[in-house]
Amino acid sequence: MQALNFPKFSFRFKNSENKVSIFDPIRKKFVILQPEEWVRQNCLQVLLQEKKYPKSLINVEKELRVNDLKKRYDIVVYNPDGSIHLIVECKAPSIPITQSTFDQIAQYNLTLNATYLMVTNGLNHYYCQMDFKAECYTFLKDIPDYI
Repeated sequence: MQALNFPKFSFRFKNSENKVSIFDPIRKKFVILQPEEWVRQNCLQVLLQEKKYPKSLINVEKELRVNDLKKRYDIVVYNPDGSIHLIVECKAPSIPITQSTFDQIAQYNLTLNATYLMVTNGLNHYYCQMDFKAECYTFLKDIPDYI
């Protein structure tokens, strides 16, 4: 897989029927290793190992409804009270981060109301903090560590 702009982590892989799978520690199963999945698994390791978010507060690839449309978010991190702390939108490294990527995560956030947003293609990472009163967001250098 392509080298990404993340620290180096160790992963569990398996090969079956000529398809490589990677172990997802949140879903507790092997999933087929696609370029976007490679970004998602690296991002999960940043959240778990670097930022120290507990596994119990992280959810991966769940369905949500946005204006009667079924969508799937990549990663959500909850606060202990059940509110949403962070949404992460992952793209394959070959997909550039554009305004439409930000529009996509902003649309998800209309339903989820996360405090922080992260958009990454594994090479470029963007972090925002929401200001719901002013109805805007501020770009950050990084997302906060778990407290």
